[in-house]
Amino acid sequence: MSAQVHFVGAGPGAADLITLRGRHLLRNADIVIFAGSLVDRKLVECHASTALIYDSAGMTLGEVIEVIMDAVASGKSVVRLHTGDPSIYGAIQEQMEALDELGVEYAVVPGVTSAFAAAAALKQELTLPEVSQTVIFTRMEGRTPVPEAEQLHKIAALGATLVIYLSVSMIEDVVEQLLRGAYTPETAAAIVSKASWEDEQILRGCLADIVHKVHEAGIDRQALIIVGDVLAARREGLKAKSMLYDGSFAHGFRGIVT
Repeated sequence: MSAQVHFVGAGPGAADLITLRGRHLLRNADIVIFAGSLVDRKLVECHASTALIYDSAGMTLGEVIEVIMDAVASGKSVVRLHTGDPSIYGAIQEQMEALDELGVEYAVVPGVTSAFAAAAALKQELTLPEVSQTVIFTRMEGRTPVPEAEQLHKIAALGATLVIYLSVSMIEDVVEQLLRGAYTPETAAAIVSKASWEDEQILRGCLADIVHKVHEAGIDRQALIIVGDVLAARREGLKAKSMLYDGSFAHGFRGIVT
């Protein structure tokens, strides 16, 4: 942690879901630049009470880099705080490239992405034997383009567990795209809004009714869409058990239980 600049994942929202390393860096930072439109200010106030705080919601890339460079020139430590995990829709690539060009050393600290906080809120495993062993993180195309090969209806052909970010405002289009793939109107779906926040909301349903439920709840941002048969495993009584703890399954740490 010798770098002056750290990109830190704040976690999904709750102040105590940041990593120990992230908390340590915040507590010792001179400057904190946080994504105010997504990261709860209470988290920053809790862990970075002595730092000079900048809210990047209204800042351009150039302004963010300018603050970082001024701090570096003054020998101050900087935490660039991003929601969830910086590697998932974190928009850190262009910031790191700018710092590379300027010869500034930095480090990245991972965080808990909202997909895992949402799964925890649902009390749901996203991978189940003989149901789904694949989880795809994706999004609908909006103002940010999506590669042709990754259009949602093409990904939907796999029928895996889908975690769809940044798309709840386009829920009608999401459902239409999914139904062009391997999913049916009866496929289970869930919406988790503000996972781990105090005002977290959970909607459960299927592709046939999830649009209505989203509109009825008034959810139009900061929500994940999770789709797949794993969500219906309990309801349908599927015995989707891992072999790991089965008495007839031997592995390097355990022989067959007789």
